[in-house]
Amino acid sequence: MEYREARAAIEAMVFASPHPVSAREMGEILGVDPRTVDAVIDDLRREYGREGRGMQIVFVAGGYQMATRPEHADYIARLSVGTRQALSRAALETVAMIAYRQPVTRAELEMIRGVRVDGVLGTLMERGLVRPVGRKKAPGRPVLYGTTPEFLRWFGLSSLDDLPPIEGDEATLPGFGLRSSAVPRPASSRRRDITMPARG
Repeated sequence: MEYREARAAIEAMVFASPHPVSAREMGEILGVDPRTVDAVIDDLRREYGREGRGMQIVFVAGGYQMATRPEHADYIARLSVGTRQALSRAALETVAMIAYRQPVTRAELEMIRGVRVDGVLGTLMERGLVRPVGRKKAPGRPVLYGTTPEFLRWFGLSSLDDLPPIEGDEATLPGFGLRSSAVPRPASSRRRDITMPARG
């Protein structure tokens, strides 16, 4: 497969996918090594950066996704388009605690926050940010909760390892932002199984 063809196909798939699409999935579709997909994405990202485009390709929740650049957020907010509803402060506090302490029970969350979390927990599960992950080996076998891949996508994280470090008491988590300032990406390989253009 020629580079130009692979590049155009990969760009189209990332643009069209409603969710992050992995290099492995695109590689299987194109019949190329996933590391080649990573290399092509690297080239696209550099080109977008050089040309100052309003779009960028980010690596989030284990895959690639098209996204607008943060500096254009104010303009986009003025558009009459549907946007996802922001999380309330209570929901943000609760999902932060789950992210850092998972797996965690409802009672443990309520002990930390000092209030009931039934409603907030229900909202987080409806949004697909939190899910039951098992039961604790304790009297009553309470449900344990953890975050989901949608949580990673929502906050722009490639994995839980990208959560910002906690500074101080964990009870003050609401004061910490969860969005990673730098979007990580997998290291690309020098191996190529498509014809890459010569670099001048």
